[in-house]
Amino acid sequence: MTTFTNAQTKTNKVAAKSAVVCSPGCEAQNKKDDLFCKLTTPELRIRKEIVVKGLKKQMLEKKELENGYSYKFEGSDKMVDELAEFIKTERACCDFFVFNLSISGDKSEAWLEITGPKGVKSFMITELEM
Repeated sequence: MTTFTNAQTKTNKVAAKSAVVCSPGCEAQNKKDDLFCKLTTPELRIRKEIVVKGLKKQMLEKKELENGYSYKFEGSDKMVDELAEFIKTERACCDFFVFNLSISGDKSEAWLEITGPKGVKSFMITELEM
Protein backbone atom coordinates (compact mmCIF):
# COMPACT_ATOMS: atom_id res chain seq x y z
CA MET A 1 0.00 0.00 0.00
CA THR A 2 1.37 3.40 -0.98
CA THR A 3 1.04 6.26 1.48
CA PHE A 4 1.34 9.86 0.31
CA THR A 5 2.22 12.86 2.42
CA ASN A 6 0.17 16.03 2.08
CA ALA A 7 2.99 17.58 0.06
CA GLN A 8 3.04 14.66 -2.38
CA THR A 9 -0.73 14.73 -2.77
CA LYS A 10 -0.68 18.47 -3.42
CA THR A 11 2.14 18.05 -5.96
CA ASN A 12 0.21 15.30 -7.75
CA LYS A 13 -2.92 17.47 -7.94
CA VAL A 14 -0.95 20.41 -9.38
CA ALA A 15 0.72 18.14 -11.94
CA ALA A 16 -2.65 16.71 -12.95
CA LYS A 17 -4.10 20.19 -13.46
CA SER A 18 -1.22 21.28 -15.67
CA ALA A 19 -1.19 18.10 -17.74
CA VAL A 20 -2.38 18.28 -21.33
CA VAL A 21 -5.88 16.86 -21.54
CA CYS A 22 -6.02 16.52 -25.30
CA SER A 23 -3.85 13.95 -27.01
CA PRO A 24 -1.71 15.12 -29.92
CA GLY A 25 -3.75 15.80 -33.02
CA CYS A 26 -7.13 16.31 -31.34
CA GLU A 27 -6.95 20.11 -31.15
CA ALA A 28 -8.91 22.19 -33.66
CA GLN A 29 -6.81 23.77 -36.37
CA ASN A 30 -7.77 26.67 -38.58
CA LYS A 31 -7.00 27.17 -42.24
CA LYS A 32 -7.75 30.90 -42.18
CA ASP A 33 -5.13 33.54 -41.37
CA ASP A 34 -6.85 36.72 -42.56
CA LEU A 35 -7.75 38.89 -39.58
CA PHE A 36 -10.91 40.64 -40.66
CA CYS A 37 -14.54 40.48 -39.61
CA LYS A 38 -17.00 39.33 -42.25
CA LEU A 39 -20.15 40.81 -40.73
CA THR A 40 -22.14 42.33 -43.54
CA THR A 41 -25.69 42.74 -42.31
CA PRO A 42 -26.78 45.19 -39.63
CA GLU A 43 -28.70 42.38 -37.90
CA LEU A 44 -25.53 40.34 -37.42
CA ARG A 45 -23.63 43.37 -36.13
CA ILE A 46 -26.35 44.13 -33.59
CA ARG A 47 -26.54 40.48 -32.51
CA LYS A 48 -22.78 40.33 -32.05
CA GLU A 49 -22.76 43.57 -30.04
CA ILE A 50 -25.48 42.30 -27.71
CA VAL A 51 -23.82 38.91 -27.17
CA VAL A 52 -20.36 40.41 -26.53
CA LYS A 53 -21.72 43.01 -24.08
CA GLY A 54 -23.55 40.29 -22.17
CA LEU A 55 -20.44 38.14 -21.90
CA LYS A 56 -18.21 41.01 -20.80
CA LYS A 57 -20.55 41.73 -17.89
CA GLN A 58 -20.34 38.11 -16.72
CA MET A 59 -16.59 37.62 -17.15
CA LEU A 60 -14.92 36.63 -13.86
CA GLU A 61 -11.30 36.46 -14.97
CA LYS A 62 -9.15 37.00 -18.04
CA LYS A 63 -5.79 35.35 -18.80
CA GLU A 64 -3.46 36.29 -21.61
CA LEU A 65 -2.20 33.39 -23.72
CA GLU A 66 0.62 33.32 -26.22
CA ASN A 67 -1.83 33.40 -29.14
CA GLY A 68 -5.06 34.74 -27.60
CA TYR A 69 -6.97 34.98 -24.34
CA SER A 70 -8.86 32.77 -21.93
CA TYR A 71 -11.94 34.01 -20.08
CA LYS A 72 -13.52 32.55 -16.95
CA PHE A 73 -17.29 32.50 -16.38
CA GLU A 74 -19.63 30.79 -13.96
CA GLY A 75 -20.37 27.23 -15.02
CA SER A 76 -24.17 27.28 -15.09
CA ASP A 77 -26.12 25.73 -17.96
CA LYS A 78 -27.38 29.20 -18.91
CA MET A 79 -23.81 30.51 -19.14
CA VAL A 80 -22.70 27.51 -21.21
CA ASP A 81 -25.59 28.23 -23.61
CA GLU A 82 -24.50 31.88 -23.89
CA LEU A 83 -20.91 30.88 -24.57
CA ALA A 84 -22.03 28.44 -27.26
CA GLU A 85 -24.16 31.19 -28.85
CA PHE A 86 -21.16 33.54 -28.80
CA ILE A 87 -18.99 30.92 -30.51
CA LYS A 88 -21.62 30.36 -33.20
CA THR A 89 -21.87 34.11 -33.84
CA GLU A 90 -18.11 34.61 -33.97
CA ARG A 91 -17.57 31.67 -36.32
CA ALA A 92 -19.91 33.34 -38.81
CA CYS A 93 -17.81 36.49 -38.98
CA CYS A 94 -14.31 35.71 -37.72
CA ASP A 95 -13.39 32.32 -39.15
CA PHE A 96 -9.74 32.66 -38.14
CA PHE A 97 -10.51 32.13 -34.42
CA VAL A 98 -10.06 28.77 -32.71
CA PHE A 99 -12.38 28.25 -29.72
CA ASN A 100 -11.89 25.95 -26.77
CA LEU A 101 -14.60 25.63 -24.13
CA SER A 102 -13.68 23.93 -20.86
CA ILE A 103 -16.65 23.29 -18.56
CA SER A 104 -16.47 21.82 -15.07
CA GLY A 105 -18.83 18.93 -14.39
CA ASP A 106 -19.84 20.44 -11.05
CA LYS A 107 -21.00 23.66 -12.79
CA SER A 108 -18.53 25.77 -10.80
CA GLU A 109 -16.80 27.34 -13.80
CA ALA A 110 -16.42 27.53 -17.54
CA TRP A 111 -13.41 28.79 -19.47
CA LEU A 112 -13.63 30.12 -23.02
CA GLU A 113 -10.31 30.17 -24.81
CA ILE A 114 -10.04 32.12 -28.05
CA THR A 115 -6.85 31.82 -30.06
CA GLY A 116 -5.73 32.44 -33.59
CA PRO A 117 -2.91 33.46 -35.91
CA LYS A 118 -0.34 36.18 -35.31
CA GLY A 119 -2.01 39.50 -34.51
CA VAL A 120 -5.17 37.95 -33.09
CA LYS A 121 -4.71 39.44 -29.60
CA SER A 122 -4.72 43.03 -30.83
CA PHE A 123 -7.70 42.22 -33.06
CA MET A 124 -9.58 40.85 -30.04
CA ILE A 125 -8.86 43.99 -28.03
CA THR A 126 -9.94 46.40 -30.76
CA GLU A 127 -12.78 44.50 -32.41
CA LEU A 128 -14.24 42.47 -29.53
CA GLU A 129 -13.13 44.90 -26.83
CA MET A 130 -12.53 41.89 -24.57
